[in-house]
Amino acid sequence: MAATVVRYLRSAGYPTTAGEPPLDPLPRPHLRAVGEDERAPVSPAEFRSVLGNFASGVTVVTAPAPTDAPDEGPAGFACQSFASLSLDPPLVTFMVARTSTTWPRIARAGVFCVNVLGAEQGELCRSFAVSGADKFAGVRHDPAPVTGSPRLESVPAWIDCRIHAVHTGGDHLIVVGRVEAMGATGEGDPLLFHRGRFGRFTP
Repeated sequence: MAATVVRYLRSAGYPTTAGEPPLDPLPRPHLRAVGEDERAPVSPAEFRSVLGNFASGVTVVTAPAPTDAPDEGPAGFACQSFASLSLDPPLVTFMVARTSTTWPRIARAGVFCVNVLGAEQGELCRSFAVSGADKFAGVRHDPAPVTGSPRLESVPAWIDCRIHAVHTGGDHLIVVGRVEAMGATGEGDPLLFHRGRFGRFTP
């Protein structure tokens, strides 16, 4: 597991060595980039409105249940901020909020699978966007070939990864994964997200 992930887990209070007691969480860093006496260059509402004009694909990022606590079950969340990063070595990236309750479980696993959603999988996306629910209830999946992360049934493509690095980016984390295996059916249209709505690609 990348050293940055180990540091993150320690700061979050997770043991990183068998038998090691959880550490006291470090104080959450102050994330404001604008001073208290300064006007922010843009408001959060304006930021969301303008950036909503950028259409993106939609994925579900999953990780297997921890080996030391299999009853916890697998982890997963809906993610728009996924992208390819490097051909050599093969790297991909996604961004996750630092307040996410799913991310610590993915970090603890050290691996993840990116499931690229198809145009008919909007409801599947919504089920993984809900916090606190059993996101995998009724969802068919099998283990990805290298990491064992859940590979959701009928997705157009999947990318099986190990965590390579984690960087801070304001109120989000930038997670870089090294691709270990991948596959695609080449069938169906992608699920797109634009201005708060799902859509599909039309040539």
